[in-house]
Amino acid sequence: MQYNLFSSDKFTFFSLGSGSCGNCYYLGNSHYGILIDAGIGPRVIKKRLAEYGIDYSFIRAILITHDHYDHIKSVGYLGEKMHIPVYATRDVHRGIANCPLLRQNLNGSRKYIEKGASFQIEDFRITAFDVPHDSNDNSGYFLEFGNHKLMLATDVGQITDDLRMFIKKANHVVIESNYDEEMLQNGRYPYYLKQRICSGSGHLSNRQTAQFLAENYSEKIANIWLCHLSGDNNHPDLAYETVAEHLTRKGVKVGEEVMLAVLKRNVLSVKIEF
Repeated sequence: MQYNLFSSDKFTFFSLGSGSCGNCYYLGNSHYGILIDAGIGPRVIKKRLAEYGIDYSFIRAILITHDHYDHIKSVGYLGEKMHIPVYATRDVHRGIANCPLLRQNLNGSRKYIEKGASFQIEDFRITAFDVPHDSNDNSGYFLEFGNHKLMLATDVGQITDDLRMFIKKANHVVIESNYDEEMLQNGRYPYYLKQRICSGSGHLSNRQTAQFLAENYSEKIANIWLCHLSGDNNHPDLAYETVAEHLTRKGVKVGEEVMLAVLKRNVLSVKIEF
């Protein structure tokens, strides 16, 4: 499988940062784009966008998954200072408003969405869906644009029917692969935190993500990105190998039939265009 990384008439996806240090993803074309989450500083977002020739003026909207600080750090600045609309459910907006760490409240930039009700931003048709996590609320996003369909789900407590439904439609998948089970159990985290991570409202392990992808893989899927890896309880090579092994067992040729990549923490990822 060959990928054109720099053609201007393509849609582009990349990560500006992924993990508890801050989450932010970009999807766009040569004229405009959107951010999904804004959990890193505004100067860092600006710098990393600029490395791919993208200015804040390109950004038409920010989609927020949930109200944990590593996903909303810059929403106040981007929404109120840069006048970029911030889309989230009412419960997520309530959590944002009550976050004591945010310096700038959202006012005119606040946009409300409902799960299951599709809405349009430029050429992007977007549907939010429920994702279990221990936040006020949490949304995954299914985005349709051109001939492409992308599913993004992060901070996933457990696999749901919505995830199974949307991955069956997707050409591109961004999904959490947070921790290695052995590393977590043998690691330094206190017992209560280990239990929180493993609960149905915590995070997905490499094994859980690998099983989900292998069981629901279809030939339509061209790209899989693993996101939100733990810095203490995972390693990029380990996440990649676990998922690749499960896909290979199902007869999927990783690197030929599907591109598999890991989005690293606090690092600008390679830009992929399709």
